[in-house]
Amino acid sequence: MIAAVFPGQGSQKPGMGKELYDLRAEARAVFATVGAVTGQNLEALCFETDEDTLRQTQNAQIALFTVGVAAYRVFAAHLEGAMSIDAFAGHSIGEYAALVASGTLSLEDGARLVQRRGQLMADAGLAHPGTMAAVLGLDREELEKVCAEVDGIVVIANDNCPGQLVISGEVAAVGKAGELASARGAKRVLPLNVSGAFHSPLMEESSKAMASALSEVKFTAGGRVFSNVTSQPVVQAERWPALLEEQLRSSVRWTESVENMRNEGVRVFIECGVGDVLSGLLKRIDREAKSLKVNDLDSLEAAVAAIRA
Repeated sequence: MIAAVFPGQGSQKPGMGKELYDLRAEARAVFATVGAVTGQNLEALCFETDEDTLRQTQNAQIALFTVGVAAYRVFAAHLEGAMSIDAFAGHSIGEYAALVASGTLSLEDGARLVQRRGQLMADAGLAHPGTMAAVLGLDREELEKVCAEVDGIVVIANDNCPGQLVISGEVAAVGKAGELASARGAKRVLPLNVSGAFHSPLMEESSKAMASALSEVKFTAGGRVFSNVTSQPVVQAERWPALLEEQLRSSVRWTESVENMRNEGVRVFIECGVGDVLSGLLKRIDREAKSLKVNDLDSLEAAVAAIRA
């Protein structure tokens, strides 16, 4: 079994997707559609923008979504029906690319939702200042205890892989939790360069506003997409609006999602979009799982050859 997975914010980089865009019509079609729907010049954003501008939440999210879907469609076209993709998952914003790739959400509706989500999260960072930090070398149970002991809002935002967790919340609370985590045995606590406390209660207002946008689009029964919120596969289309609303303020359960895909028989993971962040996490979750990337022509050809072998 094969799963297509899509990276989240932090993976973006200038020039992302350009080689696939230049060489494959499927990629150009995705850029054109997203640009027409959002009114944004995705080519300029992905290929020409500097790193600081691309890092801004509202820019990073639509760029990652566009390149992720483009890479997947190029990959799927090159499989030529020889093999099916059995599962889909995306890390945070990557979940929207997974929903489009699976057929659960149209590209047009996905683009509208991602544009709205990015702006809401950027606005939330200004209205309710917060931050995030990676905590390395401490297990989830101990970090949950640390967060519970701190005055103020701080929660586990991402369970990325064993030994790599991310906390999110108010600036002072995240700082205090980091100090306690270090005292409890964390190897490192690394502040993240983000504009807000994503996947925390500070996203509550954005989550409610997102519900309105989600109510305006149609979800259909597509492939099996593993939810960030539950870590389980969701095939009932009507569940997605509530899950995506909750996703903004709840933890990304990536470790469990990968483990559940593995338990269902997934043996190969195709990381679609840019970089290899998810491939790196996969190695720490399950060394026996195979990961391939699709982010340029060489990686595309290698992935297709490996699948066909």
